[in-house]
Parts: sequence; C-alpha cells; structure tokens
Amino acid sequence: MTHSANHTQKPRRGHRGPGRRIGRTLALVLPVVLVLSGTLAVTRVNWSGSSSDSVLTASAGDLSAPARSRGPHEVLRDRLLLELQEKNPGVALTHLQQEVDRHPSLAKHCVSIARALGRAAVRAYGPSRAQSYARPVCDTSFATGVAAHHNS
Repeated sequence: MTHSANHTQKPRRGHRGPGRRIGRTLALVLPVVLVLSGTLAVTRVNWSGSSSDSVLTASAGDLSAPARSRGPHEVLRDRLLLELQEKNPGVALTHLQQEVDRHPSLAKHCVSIARALGRAAVRAYGPSRAQSYARPVCDTSFATGVAAHHNS
C-alpha cells in the first residue's frame, strides 16, 4: 500500500497579499492624516477671542523687558527663538523638550513656546520647510503654530 502524503501547501514566507499591503499602508498613513487634519481644524478656531495680531504685538513688547523681571518660560522662549534663527527649528524643538523634561514646571508653557517656534519657523523658512521640522513636542503645538501663521 502506498502512503499518499497529504501535504498542505504552506504560504511562502515573505509573501504578502494585497490586503496586507493595503492594511500596513493605512496603518502608517492614517494616524498622520488624522493628526494633521485635527491640527488644521483646531487652528481654524480663534480660541483666544482676540485677533492674532494683538497676541503677536503683546509678545513682541515683552522682548524689551529685562530678563530678571520675566518668567523662566519667557527667557527660554526667547533663547529658543534665537536658536531657531541661528541653527534650525529641529534643534530648538529638541532643546525645548529637554528643558521641559529637566524642569517639569515649564510643561504648562510648552504649548505656547512650541507655537511661537512654529510661527517663527514659517517666517524664517516658509510654510513647507517649517512643517518638515514638526515633531511631537508638546503634542502638535509646533505644527499648529506653523499652520496658524501660514493661514493668517
């Protein structure tokens, strides 16, 4: 009697069907699309109740105040804005994250500092190049600053 082997064909290793490829692509692309669309939706709302011009004017007036009468977050913001001009937004964002990690009391100011860096990056590099430096420092506040300045 001959023994017939019931061989089931195993799927080849490395073979991925079109469904799996589509799924992987969606898994990578969808979060980015959702974050960017949410960021853009949030930037369209005037949360402060005042125009952005008055906010920019008020912050520019703070630059003339002596450093000792300003809060540490304002000193950090000014230092990072200067660093953004001298180096690039990526370096400034890295240093912002390091400072917030080192001094947790700065966390409540992280969003406003990151937005200021985003607005300054648009002025220095243009919207497309500025957006290329975006990273998840203080959520998506840098990207929000880029989008807000670009859309105003």
